[in-house]
Amino acid sequence: MAGRAAKPPRFYFNLRSPYNFFALHDLERDHPELLDRLAWHPFWEPDETSAELLERARGQFPYTPMTRAKQFYILRDVRRLAAARGLALTWPADRAPWWEPAHLTWFLAVDAGLGREWVARAGRARWLEGRDICDPDTVLELAVEIGLDADAVKGATDNAELRERATAALLNVQRDGVFGVPYFINGSEPYWGLDRVAEFAASFRDAEPVESAAPAEAELAVVGAGRTTDMSHAGGCG
Repeated sequence: MAGRAAKPPRFYFNLRSPYNFFALHDLERDHPELLDRLAWHPFWEPDETSAELLERARGQFPYTPMTRAKQFYILRDVRRLAAARGLALTWPADRAPWWEPAHLTWFLAVDAGLGREWVARAGRARWLEGRDICDPDTVLELAVEIGLDADAVKGATDNAELRERATAALLNVQRDGVFGVPYFINGSEPYWGLDRVAEFAASFRDAEPVESAAPAEAELAVVGAGRTTDMSHAGGCG
């Protein structure tokens, strides 16, 4: 009997977390060759419809409210991390967070061969341009900008097939024991958090770091934070 095929290395990401944004920045800078080797899996806080579908599939989302003290810590931590990378971030307010428009659009982007482009564009919009990626109009504008079909993006949250794929994605989160992002798995070894990116990259014997220029001075404008999910520590969050 043939053995079961090994799973490819996986990268669980979301478009909300600043640590996820930094992790991608660091991989692009130091190990860009790894990004095409990874199976990308989205991970987001589900809305009511997604939560119902997940419950019907006997799944559960790992959610814990974040304390106020931790929110303030993360604001400071993200400021330090951004400055060290020469990034001038603007913290989004997230007054009415709704993550489905951006994350369901990711499936459309994957179908069009633009998955990485969508993650990069949405990340820049959220963290460098101060855009609200919970706003369907903003998501539509950004998606069309990278070449996605406007009508498909407009109907993403009402698309039963995309909702089914989203449910499967959230079930993968549970099956792989993922509790926050960025979360990487190579073979049977998991690596959680921004502070594990280098160790994850080192798990590939043929991954050679590239030299990067010293970061420039950066100013960071922190404008507030909305409802957040506590994923246990600041180096990796949901």
